[in-house]
Amino acid sequence: MRLIGFNLRRLSAERKKDIKGKLEIKSNLTINKIEKEEIDIAGEVLRFDFLYEIKYEPGFADVIFEGVVLVIPEDSKKILKEWKKKKIAEEIRIPIFNFIMSKCNIKALQLEEEFNLPLHLPMPRLSKQQQNGQTGQANYAG
Repeated sequence: MRLIGFNLRRLSAERKKDIKGKLEIKSNLTINKIEKEEIDIAGEVLRFDFLYEIKYEPGFADVIFEGVVLVIPEDSKKILKEWKKKKIAEEIRIPIFNFIMSKCNIKALQLEEEFNLPLHLPMPRLSKQQQNGQTGQANYAG
């Protein structure tokens, strides 16, 4: 399987009210549709329509991405057959979800900065080393 395209159709960020009290940040990635498509450059591809939402609960803000990933699959018939049952095999789903999140999370961090929202992903932090060489927090390995 080769990922050959990524396009956003909708990008939305809205701060509905000031953040006060308890905040919970939830994210959800959904594949809404999988369809066969013909494109000039690659021939037959599968188009995965997705929705990726980051919600600041209760009702503080939303960051929403809606788009398409184009894939040249090894076996499109098998993927489409599984999709009729609204299932996607793990070996297909994981790389596609990781690809979508890597693209969208970068833009989400920019939007969160512009809208003065807490980041939905923890950022690595440095800490001062203690006398025995141990840090005050767990080490970050990225």
